[in-house]
Amino acid sequence: MAGTGNSQPSSSARPVSPGAPRPKPAPPLRKPPQVMMIKKDESDAGGSAPPGSVIAGSAVAPAVAPAAAAQQAAFQQAVSKQAVAQQAVAAPVRPAARNDAELFELESMEGITMADLLGPDASRRRPAAAGGAKPAGQAAPAGAAPARSAPRTVDEFDFDEEAFLAALDENDGVGTTGEVVKGVVIGLESDGVYVDIGGKAPGFMPKKECGLGVITNLKERFPKGLELEVLVTREQNADGMVTISVRALALRQSWEKLKAMEKEAKVVQVKVTGFNRGGITCDLEGLRGFIPRSQLLDGENHEALVGKTLGVTFLEVNSETRKLVLSEKKASTAAKFANLEVGQLVEGVVVSVKPYGFFVDIGGVSGLLHQSSITAGQLRDLREVFNQGDRLKALITELDPGRGRIALNTALLEGPPGELLIEKEKVMAEAVDRANRARSVLRQQEQTL
Repeated sequence: MAGTGNSQPSSSARPVSPGAPRPKPAPPLRKPPQVMMIKKDESDAGGSAPPGSVIAGSAVAPAVAPAAAAQQAAFQQAVSKQAVAQQAVAAPVRPAARNDAELFELESMEGITMADLLGPDASRRRPAAAGGAKPAGQAAPAGAAPARSAPRTVDEFDFDEEAFLAALDENDGVGTTGEVVKGVVIGLESDGVYVDIGGKAPGFMPKKECGLGVITNLKERFPKGLELEVLVTREQNADGMVTISVRALALRQSWEKLKAMEKEAKVVQVKVTGFNRGGITCDLEGLRGFIPRSQLLDGENHEALVGKTLGVTFLEVNSETRKLVLSEKKASTAAKFANLEVGQLVEGVVVSVKPYGFFVDIGGVSGLLHQSSITAGQLRDLREVFNQGDRLKALITELDPGRGRIALNTALLEGPPGELLIEKEKVMAEAVDRANRARSVLRQQEQTL
């Protein structure tokens, strides 16, 4: 009140309740730093961002008290850390992503296999037992982990033995190397022919394997639908296709045919196709044969034989080494053998005298009159009966065309034993009549044997 002499308290001062802490004195005034306000991080629940969160880069008041400088440094460090965390965010900060385990709920999938994820094969699904699987479309409870299926045993798989064996037969290769198979022509190409031989893929026959010699028109030689036999020369490849050949089959058949002819010592006709220093070449059953000069009747002039046809027989037939050696001389002998038979009376000339008998030329072939077959009498010297150059008549008792051997006999023409030693001329003159009687004796001997 007026007149008391006491000054009134200022209206700005507030009364302080007893026991309350006294406020700290405000720091001295300084120039505030330039700051840029940013939005508050949504992750911070409540509260306000401290003033001056990010320093824009203005200079701080140069002169500050040491305590104020330390406080200012701590404040700037806190602001710098917050600025670094927020500099990469140009838009409002998104919520932090959860880890993979939380995002994909991997804990609930523990123990589940890939088969469980894919589910059972619809083609092999079996009907569920009564009260078993849940009806289709019924959803599993929310948050429940997928139920693990029980492991399947071998007995639960379908197994059809007949279907299994049929599958094996279907995948079996048709034809092995060297096998002869039958097929039908189903297609033609410029380089070969396709033949259905019953496999999962057709057999292919290259053009050069389509036959012996040169084939100019495949379409005419192998029309579609033609049935033929082929030889498998190469087994199936990755596509199941095999390589086949008509030519190889024809060559195999030719070798087999020639081997049979060799055993029978047959004489065949061949056409001379060429010559060289050692002899001439020819074609026989699609094979290339060779005739040495020593086996030609006219070996001194073998070049002139090209284009001519000769009668030959076999010296060597070897399919493994592909050697076919022929002989004209042997064929000439074989041709003469064809006109001879056991029991026949022949006439010839003694060309050679050996310790064991006489070699007799019979119209171009040589026969042996062995000493045991000359006479039934006692023979001291071969020359007592015949000498080289003598003509004689004898019976054929054995023929071997393959070895070129002819066995002769004069003892069968005798009446009494040793007659040939005494009356050789008489025996030779009556040889025809005596030969008829001797043949009957030979037949009796054959029947006895």
